[in-house]
Amino acid sequence: MPVSITGPLVDRFGRVHTDLRISVTDRCNLRCVYCMPEAGVAFRPSAEILRFEEIRRFVEAAARLGIREVRLTGGEPLVRKGVCRLVEMLADVPGIDDLAMTTNGVLLPEYAEALKAAGLSRLNVSLDTLDRRKFHEIARRDGLPRVLEGIAAAERAGFQRTKLNALAIRGYTEDEVVPLARFARRRGLELRFIEFMPLDGDDLWDARRVLPGEQILEILTRALGPLERVTPEGSHGPATVYRFLDGGPPIGLINSVSDPFCAHCSRLRLTADGKVRNCLFSKEEWDVRAVLRAGASDDRLAELIVEAVRAKRETHGCRSGRFSRTGRSMHQIGG
Repeated sequence: MPVSITGPLVDRFGRVHTDLRISVTDRCNLRCVYCMPEAGVAFRPSAEILRFEEIRRFVEAAARLGIREVRLTGGEPLVRKGVCRLVEMLADVPGIDDLAMTTNGVLLPEYAEALKAAGLSRLNVSLDTLDRRKFHEIARRDGLPRVLEGIAAAERAGFQRTKLNALAIRGYTEDEVVPLARFARRRGLELRFIEFMPLDGDDLWDARRVLPGEQILEILTRALGPLERVTPEGSHGPATVYRFLDGGPPIGLINSVSDPFCAHCSRLRLTADGKVRNCLFSKEEWDVRAVLRAGASDDRLAELIVEAVRAKRETHGCRSGRFSRTGRSMHQIGG
């Protein structure tokens, strides 16, 4: 029986939700300082992780309510066995116009062609530095050559509009800004700098360690020349986008701490263990795994999604250290 509850998914503040982030695993082959502890991580047992069929059913329900963009995340999504099959299962869901993945790139050399063939639309690759020693310090693994090889493999496979994600940490990554920008310009890749958020597994976050987008813009302008803002009017994306006056791919600044984008957030999240979160910083979750495994109807699943969206707060209070911990680190939620 078709679902009788229809979209769009609008919260109490008029924000329309069209973007779903799905964490397919809480496991990862790196241990980045802004995401996971180096050791002693307790991963969810496989029985608690959503099965591919359960993820597809959730996406089908969400698409009927107006979700149009799906992004697969982790942990590291490519460590999930059979993930290309999941991509195939989601690529043909009616209503989904864009199916993307955020990856650390380490396994892209093996998976890029298969992901493209399975129907993946786009890739975001995490790349915080081009310095191998600094990469090891950040990721606590020696993976830079593999990531660079993965970016090249994605280009060969035919992926377009690939983006690079770089974390910005004051006193630590300032020297990475210009080399990354030059690398992205040479390769025709959009680069996005993301402010350090309090979602690390080691509780190292401090407001004083946030390298704000405004300072990154100053660094880029001094070294590479002036930029102009090109973010379209009415854009609902999290990034403020700029372009150098002499051309080249855009550079985005995601100022989650210094200038939150809550007022136009369009995102909903599903964790690997089947919890719906209406905000990255939310402490409230809705247990979709329990609903699915209890044999719930499509309408019941739709009701849960609507309930989560309607409960969304106006803002997560993400300014100048006024954060409170969510109880989960980034690898447990999904980027």
